[in-house]
Amino acid sequence: MKKALSIEPDADRDRKTVLVERDAHVVPGQLVEAGSDREIVAAWLMEYRASAQTFRQYRKEAERLLLWLEGQGKRLAHINRRTLDDFEQFLADPRPASEWIGPPSPRHSEHWRPFRKGLSAASRRQSLVILQTLFGWLIEAGWLRQNPFRLMRGKRRRLDNTQAGVERYLERPLWQWCWQALDTPPPAGASLRARYEFERRRFIFAFAYLLAPRVSEMSHARMNDFLKREGQWWWQVTGKGGKRASIPVPDAMMEALMQWRRMLGLTDMPTPEESTPVIRALDGKRGVGDNQLYRMIKTAFEVLAVKKDQEGEAAQNEARRLRLATPHWLRHTAITHQAQQGVELRYLARTARHSRLETTARYLHAETQEWHGQINRHTLDLSDEAPDDTL
Repeated sequence: MKKALSIEPDADRDRKTVLVERDAHVVPGQLVEAGSDREIVAAWLMEYRASAQTFRQYRKEAERLLLWLEGQGKRLAHINRRTLDDFEQFLADPRPASEWIGPPSPRHSEHWRPFRKGLSAASRRQSLVILQTLFGWLIEAGWLRQNPFRLMRGKRRRLDNTQAGVERYLERPLWQWCWQALDTPPPAGASLRARYEFERRRFIFAFAYLLAPRVSEMSHARMNDFLKREGQWWWQVTGKGGKRASIPVPDAMMEALMQWRRMLGLTDMPTPEESTPVIRALDGKRGVGDNQLYRMIKTAFEVLAVKKDQEGEAAQNEARRLRLATPHWLRHTAITHQAQQGVELRYLARTARHSRLETTARYLHAETQEWHGQINRHTLDLSDEAPDDTL
């Protein structure tokens, strides 16, 4: 039975509890105090403690690797090029399934498992990207001498995250269909809880689409993060790496916030003294965590997919796309649609809070559409009419 590793930033450093022991020798020039693979990974995770969402994602991938290595009787220093191929195959199909795969459970539960299912190609890529970051840090820290990821020549481009463009978003017609469904209120005789859940779900999707936040930024948002300066509303947000930013709030977002606040029994607009959560639990007071918000959005996508299924065979591809969608797709959708509406790249980058314009440029699809349109000028006459033999 697999058990979650104690690789929290404040993990117990008792050598007796170390699950993955390191060679007895010490690498000259080691810059981080640690006595095991688990401890050095905990030190790496400490670098991401300011972002709970990033920490959990990085811990999950490092944990899978450490548990797999333990089962192989290996350590981080033993990983070579072939090992990486073996590990990627394992990510696609963790076996034995009973030992590795299970439903969501608390980390301390005996029912906890590292996987819900085998990872898709995109998820495996994401795992390898994260682990490549880990290995780069381990070399800088003096824990390892080599980075086997740099030998993956056939996969270098994908590991370096140089994809041509963002594809995980909802095209405008599908998004408009989703919003129409989300904006349809429950029947007049619906319970107070049903009306509350409708308003909350509607607001969450409006928030995600209009401001392009990350899930953790939404769950941590407070009412007084919305400030009015010189007649305009701004959203104060702390993003990845603890970076603070001010994002302009469109009128539609303030309208959505006003409607949500009315559901909560609050005044129309927030005040500087309101440090209460924006998105709230069913009691209307407590906030919601990152994981809870993630599940709420995924559940909404599943409901939308079921509704799409009911439209018949022609809608099956869209239904499958909705089932694939994650909360981060809403951020991609927001930035992509802003780009399509002509928002300048420099402003898109500031809204998305990207440190590099190249990252934001991946959301610009206008050029590919123009390319496709021009190529369509190169054509053939494939009509079924018989040729005219007369001169």
